[in-house]
Amino acid sequence: MPNPVLEVHIETHAYGGECLARAADGRRLFVRGAAPGELARVQVTEERPSYLRARTVEVLRPSALRVTPRCVHFGECGGCHLQHLKYSAQLGAKGDVLLEQLRRLGGLETVPLQEAIASPAEWNYRNHVQFSLAADGRLGYMRQGSRHVLPIRECHLPEPRLDEIWPALDMREAHGITQVGLRTDSEGETMVILEGGEAGLPEVEVERPVSVAWIAPGRPSSVLVGQDALHYTVSGQSYTVSPGSFFQINTGLLPTLVERVLALAEVGAGDTALDVYCGVGLFSAFLAKQAARVVAVEASPSAAEDFEDNLASFDNVELYEATAAAVLPHLELRPQVAVVDPPRAGIDRAALAGLVGLAPPRIVYVSCDPSTLARDARALLSAGYSLAALIPIDLFPQTYHIESISLWRAP
Repeated sequence: MPNPVLEVHIETHAYGGECLARAADGRRLFVRGAAPGELARVQVTEERPSYLRARTVEVLRPSALRVTPRCVHFGECGGCHLQHLKYSAQLGAKGDVLLEQLRRLGGLETVPLQEAIASPAEWNYRNHVQFSLAADGRLGYMRQGSRHVLPIRECHLPEPRLDEIWPALDMREAHGITQVGLRTDSEGETMVILEGGEAGLPEVEVERPVSVAWIAPGRPSSVLVGQDALHYTVSGQSYTVSPGSFFQINTGLLPTLVERVLALAEVGAGDTALDVYCGVGLFSAFLAKQAARVVAVEASPSAAEDFEDNLASFDNVELYEATAAAVLPHLELRPQVAVVDPPRAGIDRAALAGLVGLAPPRIVYVSCDPSTLARDARALLSAGYSLAALIPIDLFPQTYHIESISLWRAP
């Protein structure tokens, strides 16, 4: 029996790239491919006691915010979620979702939400893309709501240099490789990163001017061809980034990200600044130019090694190569400001307890997930902190992912 088709009025955006409607029995209905204000026919794809999920099959009354998606794979591919909306509407949607999450999950009655910062490029902005491999070796992304790979023939998110390379990759004989990443840097260099679980290094043939690296679980990366790292420049500051190290994917927006973080941090000449989840040192390098002392924490060995290289010219920087949970509860210092940029999972509970125990007057929180930001907001509120500013910054156009910068002040 086919899944039921319903006619519904789309109410608002929901986190995850869906919109919220109501079924006839009052249950919440999360709909893919819709826009607020639309009347649509949707087919149920999942049914639970308290909610349903559905996909749009026909728009009966379209929103003025709707546009034609650029990619032929939109609707099937799990990489993009908002191509059917004008870019200005995407920014508005992300602000609305951020506000809703902090109110509902974070318990904040008043949220000082500022206007979202747009990406300078709506398309072809990613300096790093990662593909999965279909059974026949074709590159692809996961299908929406599935663990199966959708082979693709186009993608409009990679930077142009990457877009010239990935369609030419032949992975039909790529035994033991599970994912293929491509990265490009500020100098025009490109790296192909092969990931897999086999102990032996794969053999590669290169017909283009690219570097190739191999990453396997629990082992350092190995460079098979070309240079051993990429090099980025942000507002005049240079960074070395190894194949296994994280770096923000929207190069064009990084100067603005750094500028806003520093403005909220209000670092004084005699201050001690704490940089937690510091990565390769994106923020630490700029904090070190303003503060008397910077104490940084990073768990990734690859990123910590790059950090040491990138911050070698500063004599006021200390790095702890360990998890934030292992370091923060035992630090003996009183920072005037803390910058935290955790992964999507948010700040570890023990790390958050250690952070508030250090009692920095200002915490600048760079978040890539509004739900975990909202969860951590409750803990910060319980510790007496108040939310002074919240700025969405769109590092991920066309997707539901929401980056934000928030300022928390101690009482």
